[in-house]
Amino acid sequence: MNACIFGFLVCFLSLGCSAHIHTHTPESIPGQELLVATYNIRHGVGTDGKLDLSRALEVIRDLDIDVIALQEVDEKVSRSGGVDQAQWLAKQLNMYFAFGSFMPYQGGQYGLAILSKFPIASYTEWRLTDGNEPRVALAADIVLPNSRLCTAVAVHFDWVKDDGFRFTQAAETIGNLESCELPWIVFGDFNDVPQSRTMQAFYAIGKPIKSSGGELLSFPAENPEIAIDSIIVGPPDQWAVSEGRVINEPIASDHRPVRGVLWLRNLAGTKRTKN
Repeated sequence: MNACIFGFLVCFLSLGCSAHIHTHTPESIPGQELLVATYNIRHGVGTDGKLDLSRALEVIRDLDIDVIALQEVDEKVSRSGGVDQAQWLAKQLNMYFAFGSFMPYQGGQYGLAILSKFPIASYTEWRLTDGNEPRVALAADIVLPNSRLCTAVAVHFDWVKDDGFRFTQAAETIGNLESCELPWIVFGDFNDVPQSRTMQAFYAIGKPIKSSGGELLSFPAENPEIAIDSIIVGPPDQWAVSEGRVINEPIASDHRPVRGVLWLRNLAGTKRTKN
């Protein structure tokens, strides 16, 4: 880390837990606009069975977002050519990144990532109860252009029909969110639908991005039938949210990206008190 970047982070870290500033925040919602997305990239394997991470790169580039959660990310795994996928994507997109490992796999690590146009002050892995695979939630504190910080939490919960492990992992994540001192975003592949007890537990503490046209159907990519990729923010009074949308991308992965626009309201203080 060079001295210039270090000084920049020290300045902002004193406030709490390549700025791309958007200038069209509605006057009725004063605050910092934040364009966010979640995308399960399936380690770069498309619905045609081909490994081509450059396709996921172009999808993310076209999203024109500030912060994105990525699932099924490989770090130097042999099946994906030994590429550090989060680092490579971040370099191509001129973004900061954090990677969270679920487990060792084929000579590397398999997990999830967060990419951000804004500096990542710090990040940590919240180790969750193992399900059919080990799982973590990846929590990164993002330094916003308006000098505030928020905590972005990427998740990818257990996938099997029996929701026992998934609900336990969700409950553990919620426990961490309830202790979070900063406004938060939790986004990723929840592997559960809006009516489920998993998602209802998140809705009880946060505000989801929704679509006026119905559910945000994102899986399977070729013909989406279920809404399992979600974006939720909290505490609810800290945020305003726009209508979300699913991006029409049927080839690059077996999921489609979900995108939304948030506004972190200009409220007094940058933190909230721990419970």
